[in-house]
Amino acid sequence: MKKAYFACGCFWCITPVFEENGVTRVTCGFCGGTEADPDYDSVKAQLTSHRETVELEYDESCVSFGELCDVFLANVDPTDGGGQFIDRGRSYTLAVYYASESERAVAAKRIAEWEKANGEKAYIALEPLIKFYPAGEEHQDFYKKEPESFAREMRESGREERFANR
Repeated sequence: MKKAYFACGCFWCITPVFEENGVTRVTCGFCGGTEADPDYDSVKAQLTSHRETVELEYDESCVSFGELCDVFLANVDPTDGGGQFIDRGRSYTLAVYYASESERAVAAKRIAEWEKANGEKAYIALEPLIKFYPAGEEHQDFYKKEPESFAREMRESGREERFANR
């Protein structure tokens, strides 16, 4: 199994998207900051330099890193440099955390292709993976544990409307 790391805005909202696209396990957490052991409340309140991030475990024979980059790009608003949907601030900005030069190259190529196809700049940080911190258990599989709250979050965030015609 391989792992990939994407900051997609709200980690609750993106989890089912990756699970539907060949990922065997999604872990919600935090990445990209300098503070050790960040917690959800601090990250959400912009009190750290971390972003909400998902760690994806996947089988390379079923889905490639490049295909995961495509899923990422199709399920966020790459043109929004200030966050995602109603979630604002650094902790909700987009990033790909790469573990190797080949991952960085693949992500950079897919982002460049997205920019060319859409004629717009993508505000996506490409950063080396330093450390991923899993969020508490209450944040894992939120859409399964709290389906009504999850549905409300999708509606109120604007994600549901944005991606309704898929």
